[in-house]
Amino acid sequence: MTNKGAIWALGAMSGTSLDGVDAALLRTDGQAIFEMGKSAYRAYSEDEREVLRAALGQMADGADVPAAAEVVETAHAEVLARFDMAEIIGFHGQTLAHRPQDGLTHQAGDGDVLAAVLDKTVVWDFRSNDMEMGGQGAPLAPFYHHACARFIGAKRPLAFLNIGGVSNLTWVDPGIDRPEAAGALLAFDTGPGNAPLNDLMQARRGQTYDRDGALAAQGSVAAPVIDKLMAAGFFLKMPPKSLDRNDFSDLDEHLAGLSDADAAATLTAAVAASVTRGLEHCPTPPERLLVTGGGRKNPVMMAMIEAGFGGQVDPVEAVGLDGDMLEAQAFAYLAVRVARGLPTSAPATTGVAAPVGGGRISRPGSG
Repeated sequence: MTNKGAIWALGAMSGTSLDGVDAALLRTDGQAIFEMGKSAYRAYSEDEREVLRAALGQMADGADVPAAAEVVETAHAEVLARFDMAEIIGFHGQTLAHRPQDGLTHQAGDGDVLAAVLDKTVVWDFRSNDMEMGGQGAPLAPFYHHACARFIGAKRPLAFLNIGGVSNLTWVDPGIDRPEAAGALLAFDTGPGNAPLNDLMQARRGQTYDRDGALAAQGSVAAPVIDKLMAAGFFLKMPPKSLDRNDFSDLDEHLAGLSDADAAATLTAAVAASVTRGLEHCPTPPERLLVTGGGRKNPVMMAMIEAGFGGQVDPVEAVGLDGDMLEAQAFAYLAVRVARGLPTSAPATTGVAAPVGGGRISRPGSG
């Protein structure tokens, strides 16, 4: 890989929704975005999802982790092998456990394995350095969100909202040229995303998610459940802050007496209420809210978020970005930053003591 100038990097992301692996090419020098390339998606089979679900919450020594890691590595190898032109790969792995309060995080999958199989340099383990310096280790996409804001020509502060298994918000001032500079970013997890709703749909309907918010649209929100959620200690903490996929799994017990539709409506509203509360932390009100991740495809959820925000809420496609691939592109971007010694997180994004670069670098033949 050349040390200067733009190169083609390939990023991969397997989110906490456990749907599959996104892969996307990005031409970047680790600072600016020059071009967004082709992308691909490889879904997990239901059997593979069951293997991954069995390992959720486990650290590297967990009994179910080896099987989960094999699923992750196999799926990634299959989709990443479709790309020839990448000079470097950013591999996030599959988060199985994230307990920043204990200084612990675990992403299944070994970069050495992928480097050997794909015969390419792989950057991985993006979170450990940050956590060793007192950071939350998440979220990691904000530096890329900053690059995206400048790529689309934004002039005033705006916010990116990613609704995956967990929801996270990035407030961006595009007038500041370096993402690690003071005032450029504020980022944090806002609360539950699609994970509780997806789990409900799987348990009650045998479906992986509420397509188009159709079930939620038939129900009514149970306000006492939302009130109980918003009283949780997490919402009293100042950002930066982050969550594990299962941090709000106790919501299930409060849904027991609700119909399927009312439960779906309530979990959808829980996402919106959390985002509304999170927006209160923004240094200045964002000009607009750009939504990425699977949640942007749920019109009921989007309408609830817009009502809480009181401003313009759009999927990122409205500004020419790809909401399905933004996180995969982010890890392509971060891989180049790691390779070139640039920071990947900062105090305002993860709470780390100082800007720090994350990531281990595995090269073919080095394992």
